[in-house]
Amino acid sequence: MKGLIALVGAGEYLPVMNEIDRHLLTSVNLNGQTPRVVCMPTAAGQESDASVERWLNMGVKHFEALGAEVTPARIVDRDSANDLQWVSVLENADLIYFSGGNPMYLYETMQGSRAWDAAIKAWTRGAVYAGCSAGAMILADRVPNIRSAGLKSIDAFQIFPATFIIPHFDRMRGWASAYLFAVRRQLKEDQFILGVDENTALVGKIDGKWQVMGEGKAHLITRADEQAFDSGQEVLFSI
Repeated sequence: MKGLIALVGAGEYLPVMNEIDRHLLTSVNLNGQTPRVVCMPTAAGQESDASVERWLNMGVKHFEALGAEVTPARIVDRDSANDLQWVSVLENADLIYFSGGNPMYLYETMQGSRAWDAAIKAWTRGAVYAGCSAGAMILADRVPNIRSAGLKSIDAFQIFPATFIIPHFDRMRGWASAYLFAVRRQLKEDQFILGVDENTALVGKIDGKWQVMGEGKAHLITRADEQAFDSGQEVLFSI
């Protein structure tokens, strides 16, 4: 991924994200053209049609207000993820936004799909990856299985170097404390967990700098230590 990556803890498509999303849109060199955004509700694919439509409508309203041309991509299962109609849309996108839901379902739906392959072409060209909650979690080394209280996990896309990414970190700290106590003892010396608070994003590039943006903090958790970074601070990773 050559473009920016935004790992969002929660708050997708809400006014609190305006500053962050403007930053993402202006990061793409468009030579004066209108940025093309694709909104992906895939992580909510097991929810009701009304829920999927709600995410799509929120995404369109949010990014159109920021001056973008928005395509609501109703990719909610393997069939739609392999539908040829979405290939050119994703390949030509300037920003692809995955809203929240079930991270395991999102990974299993996108992994090896035509939609994911097309998106990779866009990201290789320099398009932005934005993922909120489940959309952030799938970039880590592994995704925790929420059915087992997170104590089991599956492979993820392994793009961002964290072993796990935990969104909603401030709101879920009670649950996360028990989870972290069990999981961090299994971390090797060079591994870490990333926590991202709600209404907050960690924004950066794989081979570049990362910065906390929004109202909360980003948390870097190793086997022996935990650091919290405020909005505006840079976070360094050995990638």
